[in-house]
Amino acid sequence: PVTDGSRELHSLCAQLEFLLQFDLKEKRSFFGQRKDYWDFLCQGLARCRQEHKGIHFVTSLDKLKTPVGRGRAFLRYCLVHQQLAESLQLCLLDPESLCEWYYARSPFLSPKQRAEILGSLYELDCVTFHLAL
Repeated sequence: PVTDGSRELHSLCAQLEFLLQFDLKEKRSFFGQRKDYWDFLCQGLARCRQEHKGIHFVTSLDKLKTPVGRGRAFLRYCLVHQQLAESLQLCLLDPESLCEWYYARSPFLSPKQRAEILGSLYELDCVTFHLAL
């Protein structure tokens, strides 16, 4: 199993975060706080009309104060529960939403690159992650 001490885990999470932040449009909340990929994931999963347990878990953690911290916790939750590929795929289904959140260079806007990314993430479903949440 992959644990918190794994060098590969840190590299994987850094690459995932890079992908999710690459060419992300700058958006601000009503109070001026910069939105991040966490907000994109929340909006994408909210469209599915059923509460995602990962979103519920992360929002229940009082010590997480920033969108980046919440996004990182969500990625870890999804890895542990083998839900990362499915969760991200749900967020990538709506082309209008993708264009609202990402500029043209984002790999998520390219059907071929999006399929390659999701294919790789689905392969992670057979890896066991034992991470502190």
